[in-house]
Amino acid sequence: MIRSKLKVLSLGVAIGLTAWSQMAVADTSDKKIALSNNYAGNSWRQAMLNSWEKITSQAVKDGIVSSADAFTTAENQVTEQAAQIQNMILQGYDAIVINAASPDALNGAVEEACSAGIKVISFDGIVTAPCAWRIAIDFKQMGKEQLIYLAKHMPDGGNLLEIRGLAGVFVDDEISAGIHEGVAENPQFKIVGSVHGDWAQDVAQKAVAGILPSLPEITGVVTQGGDGYGAAQAFKAADRPTPLIIMGNRQDELKWWKEQKDANGYKTMSVSIAPGVSTLAFWVAQQILDGADVPKELVVPFLRVDQDDLEEKLAGTEVGSVANVEYSLDDAKKVIAGE
Repeated sequence: MIRSKLKVLSLGVAIGLTAWSQMAVADTSDKKIALSNNYAGNSWRQAMLNSWEKITSQAVKDGIVSSADAFTTAENQVTEQAAQIQNMILQGYDAIVINAASPDALNGAVEEACSAGIKVISFDGIVTAPCAWRIAIDFKQMGKEQLIYLAKHMPDGGNLLEIRGLAGVFVDDEISAGIHEGVAENPQFKIVGSVHGDWAQDVAQKAVAGILPSLPEITGVVTQGGDGYGAAQAFKAADRPTPLIIMGNRQDELKWWKEQKDANGYKTMSVSIAPGVSTLAFWVAQQILDGADVPKELVVPFLRVDQDDLEEKLAGTEVGSVANVEYSLDDAKKVIAGE
């Protein structure tokens, strides 16, 4: 009878261990992940780094990974970022999460990392090296959405000023391409001027102020984020009518929009990628190190603010920051699964 009970108990333990092993995941507690970031000169990048620090520091504290260090290069320098990645290889990181200065100029360094067995996950500024993973939004569609909005609210069209982002960066090229495609489909609009605002309010304000004297009446300003408030200040300083300015989810933009909405019913929309996409990239890296089967291409939606939810989004955005979404491990698993 005792022997029979022992057999049942042993069988139960075996079944329990088998079930546990099927649920258990590979141990990543000794894995080191690094963030290589090409630029930090605006509020979006600062919010992105803050989100990374917030989520990864807790992951390190919880023993999920051993470290998740962040490194930023100076002023979008490709050569410096390539050297930085090569140093990360020598330092023995298991995965490198990268916001890249160029989609292809860093491929040599990325492929070196891959050859060393390091997993490379790019986001926002993605890389094209086949061995790397890419997390992006449809930036081209993000640009085109602005023209769809303008066509709906300004059917007669008009002259547009385009404020671009950081020159030479994949994101800037894609958003601008979407804007121009939207204009081609809505020929009642015409882009009569274009400047680079570097996704920063002060740079955008100076650039817009410099070009305004040479421009005819402007009915709309298409943007890339971090430039809407600066544009508004430039129009105000030039004593010119405020056009419909597409915003980019920065707190100062949303605050200005709210003030204009309350004062005179000003209408616009705001769109950008959430800075917290860096946290999604971190969890994707952790899952890859954990042995998960992760598609090389992952797409996340952009974050949009409309007239009806402006107050809610503004209330949830810290002063000096950007409307944001941060990702959990469960969120990452859903994105990986395509849910």
